[in-house]
Amino acid sequence: MASDGDGAGGVDARRAWVHEAIRRVEADANRSADTHLHVLPLPPAWGVDLYLKDESVHPTGSLKHRLARSLFLYFLANGDIGPGTTVVEASSGSTAVSEAHFARMLDLPFVAVVPASTSREKLALIEREGGRCHLVADPCDIYDEAERVAAETGGHFMDQFSHATLATDWRGNNNIAQSIFEQMALERHPVPSWIVVGAGTGGTSATIGRYCRYRRLATRLAVVDPEGSAFAEAWRTGDRSATGPGSRIEGIGRPRVEPSFVPSVVDEVLPVPDAASIAGMQLLEELSGIRAGASTGTNLVGALTVVGRMLAAGERGSVVTLICDGGDRYGGTYRNPAWLAAQGIDPAAELARMRAALAS
Repeated sequence: MASDGDGAGGVDARRAWVHEAIRRVEADANRSADTHLHVLPLPPAWGVDLYLKDESVHPTGSLKHRLARSLFLYFLANGDIGPGTTVVEASSGSTAVSEAHFARMLDLPFVAVVPASTSREKLALIEREGGRCHLVADPCDIYDEAERVAAETGGHFMDQFSHATLATDWRGNNNIAQSIFEQMALERHPVPSWIVVGAGTGGTSATIGRYCRYRRLATRLAVVDPEGSAFAEAWRTGDRSATGPGSRIEGIGRPRVEPSFVPSVVDEVLPVPDAASIAGMQLLEELSGIRAGASTGTNLVGALTVVGRMLAAGERGSVVTLICDGGDRYGGTYRNPAWLAAQGIDPAAELARMRAALAS
């Protein structure tokens, strides 16, 4: 932690810096806190409405902008970040892009500890925001390496995976759950039957699940989980020590169960094959022209799954899911046929299945 300085003058100077830093971060929220809620048309006879909340329109292009802003406010208020503090984060990419943005806003150095497999486009975005990328070969090593870098630089390790639920006010304060329900207020089914999200830190699902309970809402929460992630097994068995080899869908799915994941507020976890995630991404562009990343495809697959269950049960209502980030970050991976072939991912059958379901 940065020093308070010598005597009352040093404390006053640090306090003044923190006040100004918080003003700058909150001004960003004032400019950009809310995001669009798109309707994805389904066959009218179904009686089910599907919405996508577009988190890609944040200044740093992803859902993680909300988390980064909350983390900075949390650690500024705690006194962990002060003038000259080197900010360090372990990330699969998008949180690092957003945290680099806020670090530059406050004239602070930023180091992103990221897997070497992170898309080149994301690394370039981190560097464009003034951050430095520190690559590790094994994604499981990012936590320990981030701690080491923070200690070596005398900086502060943000540790999004442990602090996401602490930094976010789940009762409101314009969090993502409150925003969804306020935007749904004038729709024909204003209280969604389901909200479908992925889990990276677990913070988004925890915020939405807690908010629904706090507001006494009937909305159910589904978490989608890609191949290689530990969340689905942990939710099914109750074993938080469950592990997996890691996810190929950047931004969601983890090789371990992160501290911010709260399984008790999740009504169902839906495993989603990687081929289906890519197909969902492609289908979204076909239907709406929206170019998103693969984690959004995972969300769409989960949303269509619960829509199908509602139809089978004769239930009408609404379903909300998220557009996590834009597809331009993945030109060399999920949108590259050669990369998909090298990974053994063929979305063609899944895409055909989803098209057929929508046409039925």
